[in-house]
Amino acid sequence: MKQSNNFNFKAKNTWVIFTFILVILILWNTNALFNSLSLQERSKMELWAMAQKEYIKNPTLSNLTFEVLQRSGTNPIIQVDEFDKIIEIRNVDWDSKKEDSIKLYNILSNLRKENDPISIQYENEKGELIINQKLYYGNSSILKKLQYYPLALLLIIFLFGAVLYFVLKTSRVAEQNKLWAAMAKETAHQLGTPLSSMMGWISLLKEKESLPIKEIEKDIKRLNLISDRFSKVGSIPNLEPQVINSVIEQTTLYLKKRSSEHILFEIKLPQKEVILPFNSQLISWTLENLIKNGIDAMKGKGRLSIQMIEQKSKVEIYVCDSGSGIKDELLTSIFNPGFTTKKRGWGLGLSLAKRIVEDFHNGRITVNKNGQSQGTCFQILLNKS
Repeated sequence: MKQSNNFNFKAKNTWVIFTFILVILILWNTNALFNSLSLQERSKMELWAMAQKEYIKNPTLSNLTFEVLQRSGTNPIIQVDEFDKIIEIRNVDWDSKKEDSIKLYNILSNLRKENDPISIQYENEKGELIINQKLYYGNSSILKKLQYYPLALLLIIFLFGAVLYFVLKTSRVAEQNKLWAAMAKETAHQLGTPLSSMMGWISLLKEKESLPIKEIEKDIKRLNLISDRFSKVGSIPNLEPQVINSVIEQTTLYLKKRSSEHILFEIKLPQKEVILPFNSQLISWTLENLIKNGIDAMKGKGRLSIQMIEQKSKVEIYVCDSGSGIKDELLTSIFNPGFTTKKRGWGLGLSLAKRIVEDFHNGRITVNKNGQSQGTCFQILLNKS
């Protein structure tokens, strides 16, 4: 089990590192591409500003200069004079033709944030500055889309990873369920063969009445019950409407007789009979696992409380002990197959309990700290319909 956990831990770490490196490469390449295109667009805008300057110097344009001015691309351009008055507009979508439009100046404010302006200055022969303008431009539509490309790609990777995780998780759960069913059926089969033989011998020995024979018969009935339980876990059990009070009481009293005298059992059940659909053998098995865990946790001395509370649409069952409790970091792992803090045992008791309550009865089982002590308190929720 430890080797398997180590392997899973290493595999998860490998996937995390691989994903992290992939994300870094995507962001780095996208940033490099964005910077390269941004420089190209600025060069294009500088060329356009140079052509604009030539036009100011000499209105008699060459064909090349005129063509440059006509091809400003898709970049939004706003040109202002030295007093920040708008004198030229290109590729800007706005609904007013007034150059002092509030919306237009808001667009200009946004362009100032996107890129540094390009100066268009011209001096006369005396060195006097007669033209002092600034060209503000925004990113092209392609460059703007490229800004969202990493987010879109990361979202696709995340969704793909989530789907892959869900598929693997579902596949793993399906394999575990098959393993549970196969193990349960095989256990029931292995127990059934010697039990049939022992029942035959009991029938022969009954001719001579003896107390040991009666005790042997009780133990064999107990083995039959265990075999039947495993058989039901390996298939879908029938849920029949019946009284749950007696099942809780009988299960608790059975374990009380076989426990230390220093353990105080407290059973709190409603006087009214509570009827709901459930499988008595499997719910009894669940309670046994919880009570036995509580007895082991108290090490032969303490207080064990079994309580049932009837609600309008559900029934709450509490099994609380005064033992040493469960560490906080283990609370999320106790229902995993194979998890155990004992030197002996397979760690299947709580996992079986969870499967019985949640998978077979559509209920819920949780664990919390015992509010009255340092022990543990399990809660089972079962629906009344």
